Amino acid sequence: MMDPVYLKDQWDAKLAATFDEVELLRYRSNLLGADLRITNFGGGNTSSKLKHQDPLTGQDVEVMWVKGSGGDLGSIKREGFAALYMDKFLALKEKYRGEAHEDEMLDYYPLCRFGLNNVAASIDTPLHGLIPFKHVDHTHPDWGIALAASANGQRLLQQFNEQFGYHLIWLPWQRPGYHLGMMLEAALQKSPRAEGLLLASHGLITWGDAQYECYRNSLAIIDVLGQFVQSRTEKKGERLFSGAKFQTREDRRELAAEIFPFVRGQVGKTQLLIGHYNNLPEVLQFVNSTDGAKLAFQGTSCPDHFIRTKVRPLYVEWNPQRDDMNALRVALLNGLAQYHHDYAAYYEANKEASSPALRGTNPTVVLIPGIGMFSFGKSKKEARITGEFYVNAIHVMEGATAMHDGRMNEGIDASHVADNYVALTPREAFRIEYWALEEAKLRRQPAEKEMARKVALVIGAGSGIGLEFCHRLAKEGAHVVVADREQKLVDEVAAKMKTQYDAEATLAVTLDITDRKTVRAALKNIALHFGGVDVLINTAAIVIPPDKGDSYEDETWDKTLRVNVSGNYILTEEFAEVINAQQTPGVVLLTSSANAVVPKMGSEPYDVSKAAVSHLIRELAIRFAPHIRVNGISPATVVEGSAMFPRERVIANLKKYAIAFDESEDTTSLMNKLAEYYAQRTLTHRPIRPQDVVEAGYFLVSSRADRTTGHIIPVDGGLKEAFLR
Repeated sequence: MMDPVYLKDQWDAKLAATFDEVELLRYRSNLLGADLRITNFGGGNTSSKLKHQDPLTGQDVEVMWVKGSGGDLGSIKREGFAALYMDKFLALKEKYRGEAHEDEMLDYYPLCRFGLNNVAASIDTPLHGLIPFKHVDHTHPDWGIALAASANGQRLLQQFNEQFGYHLIWLPWQRPGYHLGMMLEAALQKSPRAEGLLLASHGLITWGDAQYECYRNSLAIIDVLGQFVQSRTEKKGERLFSGAKFQTREDRRELAAEIFPFVRGQVGKTQLLIGHYNNLPEVLQFVNSTDGAKLAFQGTSCPDHFIRTKVRPLYVEWNPQRDDMNALRVALLNGLAQYHHDYAAYYEANKEASSPALRGTNPTVVLIPGIGMFSFGKSKKEARITGEFYVNAIHVMEGATAMHDGRMNEGIDASHVADNYVALTPREAFRIEYWALEEAKLRRQPAEKEMARKVALVIGAGSGIGLEFCHRLAKEGAHVVVADREQKLVDEVAAKMKTQYDAEATLAVTLDITDRKTVRAALKNIALHFGGVDVLINTAAIVIPPDKGDSYEDETWDKTLRVNVSGNYILTEEFAEVINAQQTPGVVLLTSSANAVVPKMGSEPYDVSKAAVSHLIRELAIRFAPHIRVNGISPATVVEGSAMFPRERVIANLKKYAIAFDESEDTTSLMNKLAEYYAQRTLTHRPIRPQDVVEAGYFLVSSRADRTTGHIIPVDGGLKEAFLR
């Protein structure tokens, strides 16, 4: 066996010795799934046929452990594998009524479960169960699929076998399922010397008699496939895809940030989506190439690819060296209109009486010359993975087109071939994309949370109410942008949130709400990361004690009004620019205060600024209607967790209100005393906590308040002085 050139053997024999056989299967699977060159997220599957004691009879029986439906090799745990009695599974041959009825076989798999295992067996279970090897790997390596998706692939495989001394079998395209398992069984009976099988337009199957042997065989075969394909792609170099038609824009990231909200809004008109931007060198080479549009239209080949990428991406006909951004928007709209028409026609032409309903006609991948690729999903993770799948598809097309020699295998339909690259026919693509079994897999996914698919920017997120908002929104499924003035502070908050929630759904940014440039820069950063923004929440404000007796310097007034009033105006105005680009509904929540309506002495700049915020909420609600709702919350003093109450201010207030305390008391104790004093001034006699304020604010930003704008909810414990009149 040759030493790998591209893939490193990651097997740790010392660690592996501590595992039982099922854990070794998990370990083997994780190693394979960790490398996107071997298989993509959620793609491929692995199995082991092991001896176990039957829990009822006590006799030794053979049990097949196989990756469960919807699992991911890179992250699968022991509990992610289905376990089936092998004798019962093999007995299902008597139940098979032919290819037209193969989907019904899936209903029998639960009857073969071993013990208390209730993991749903995957569609590919027959691929593992009907071939006579103890350990089996089914992967989707780009290099292997490049060969499998080549019009001359069968002849190329013969060349490969001769060059590297293998006996890999070529198997024509067959949709995954029981019939494919039968075909594999028959092929291996004819070719017992084979070390693996290459499934046309699909992937690779390899095996071994021991866990490490199976892993090593898979690694070795994938690596030599890489050597075979890479030697040809490297020879092509810049001539891949017939060379460059366009040049990459140096300002591509700035252009991406500018156009992303518009793209997100257009592809998410019926349901919001989160976006991901990719400008890897191979992506740029493809979108800029002469053949990029033609190849993109052909669609993808591997079934796992287009379940996420749809039958094809949208390639935008735009010249980055000649056209401006307005022309790009027009090109996007024209391209989307054609995509909607083509996709609806594809569905109508291929649907059957039992087909699931149309899932929408928008693309999940958008390719723009000079800029790169935008991919979309219901979460940041899904959007990123969708993009990764199309990067895999690009690698496949690289290899297939580089191996073009002008000849095709017998039986190839030339209408689905572009420069030697073979895409699945629309009919076969539809049978995968709208397969009832795939639909069942989608239906098993948990219901989405209330704020799913939304991006919320929270300013003042470093402490107090803002921090509490971040957690509340994340719990409800929002993608949260943690924003404050200090980088260290937002990084710390974001790091903690990533350990508690979806790590990819949190972003940290810094800004100064009084500086429009930093606000714009933050919003561009958010757009580049998530595709746009949907919710703006500002809890940031300043309160400065009197700096000359009972009054204030002019500079204090200016600073307070600039932060507390103008900052809210700047934020909302810049947020509105993103919403206008997206053409989607937006929500703004600003923070006023009970001080806005309670006149008193000693905090005039703060109190007046909050009164201005209350009226600003009403003004902005009118200005930005109907697309943006603007509301507010008006809390009484919140001491707990507030950055506005450092120890020295707490002590000053305790002295001001003649509240007894000892200088040796810790800050938390002092804060509780002050909070209790404020609570006794209210009708409920209960301190106002950050979560109390957040609960009212959360209602206003949620869809439950989608008919409320220009209003302010007091959260003051029943402060009668603040009753509105």
